[in-house]
Amino acid sequence: MRLVVFDVDGTLVDSQGLILTAMDSAFAGAGLAPLPREQVLSIVGLSLPVAVAHLLPGALPEQQDRVVEGYKTAYAAARSAQAAPLYPGVASCLDRLAARDDLLLAVATGKSRRGLNAVIATHGWQGRFISLQTADGHPSKPHPSMLHAAMSDAGVGPADAVMIGDTSFDMQMAGNAGMTGFGVAWGYHTRDALIQTGAARIFDDFASLTQAIEEWSA
Repeated sequence: MRLVVFDVDGTLVDSQGLILTAMDSAFAGAGLAPLPREQVLSIVGLSLPVAVAHLLPGALPEQQDRVVEGYKTAYAAARSAQAAPLYPGVASCLDRLAARDDLLLAVATGKSRRGLNAVIATHGWQGRFISLQTADGHPSKPHPSMLHAAMSDAGVGPADAVMIGDTSFDMQMAGNAGMTGFGVAWGYHTRDALIQTGAARIFDDFASLTQAIEEWSA
């Protein structure tokens, strides 16, 4: 058996609209001016407290905490109003890989478990993944804890696992776990950033990614 681990935001789900709306609201609630879009998206993938600390390195812990809590509230409200869309080809990719008897699927995300559960419920992915690793129980990416747990759940080692993600944090996490990292070009970090942090390959669409995963599994 081989294991394919997916990031969520920026890889499976285009949640940038929700993220930007929630962060703008959180900053406004803390009396802060909004940040540029590129700066906010640069921290996607990190656990929320770590992400906010990166965005507000000089702020007092109390102010950072206020932004964190404001983001959680605003994101939940935005998500309930409109679900983030899947990227083109996600559903067919997951269906095709799940149908194989030599592959197991997992998730490693900086989202909370509540947030991941909402995505799974929205898209009918219950039972699709053998392992669901979130920010609630692990250090932030790029620490390899989430991938170690996913490999343990699947009963495989690093040589038989691959991480699929859109950020440098995903690629660094894969490297820290001794795994191969496949980068996707449609997410929130640049192609150059993915290459510089160890991506073995980078893909422009889910059709080519699916084919590459099937070739890798063989």
